[in-house]
Amino acid sequence: MKIGVFDSGLGGLVITKAFVEKMPEYDYFYYGDSKHLPYGEKTSGHILAYTLDAMRYMIKNDCKIIIIACNTATSIALRYIQQRFLPAEALDIKVLGVVIPTVEVAIENKAQKVGVIATTATVRSHIYQTELHKLKANLQVTEVAAPKLVPAIEGNDFFKAKTACKELSENFKDCDSLILGCTHYPLVKAFFREELPEVKVVSQDELMAEKLKNYLYRHPEIEKYLSKNKNYKFEVSKLNRHAQIVAAQLFAEAKIEERQG
Repeated sequence: MKIGVFDSGLGGLVITKAFVEKMPEYDYFYYGDSKHLPYGEKTSGHILAYTLDAMRYMIKNDCKIIIIACNTATSIALRYIQQRFLPAEALDIKVLGVVIPTVEVAIENKAQKVGVIATTATVRSHIYQTELHKLKANLQVTEVAAPKLVPAIEGNDFFKAKTACKELSENFKDCDSLILGCTHYPLVKAFFREELPEVKVVSQDELMAEKLKNYLYRHPEIEKYLSKNKNYKFEVSKLNRHAQIVAAQLFAEAKIEERQG
């Protein structure tokens, strides 16, 4: 059985690459719901419906453990999936998100003020603020939505993305850490670090692989079912040329396919 990675588009490919570099022996199945991109501007009901459909499809494709790399889907759908969907439909499958591992890293440097940049839906859910305050009740948290950033990245317009990052960075000059709360944002992390040289910029591609490796070490009852043939499969709900280009840049021999059925 495979390690599954789900995202609303192509951003999760960056997380998948980090997994493969850290643990290349496993089989991976990546699924990006590019047809409904961007999730961050959708209603909670739509986000939940799209994510549940993706979970069923990935389980059908023999995923034993699924990482919801999409922060928006994590914030809106993960609790429902873990508490209601899995017990009812797939009791032996594990589904994990990206928020809790990220907030753990964000406060490692004894931060007093943490910034969060994310999609509109993620900011609206206040999931990062909630989880940060569970770990440190008196922490100052600044949350800012960036609705134009994902479309710029998905559209391969990095000039527009850099301009947006420069403007957004003004909100976080006095922060100790800045969470890039979307899996697309690692593709522009250099822009934020250029603008915020004194701020610890927390990028999920740099932390999730080690977190997953530790999780599998602590859960041999899951790890023992994972196949180790170095097979990597990539699918999206709607294929376009940009998706093929991004996949090829990250994985030299990757062939990204459109979902059938």
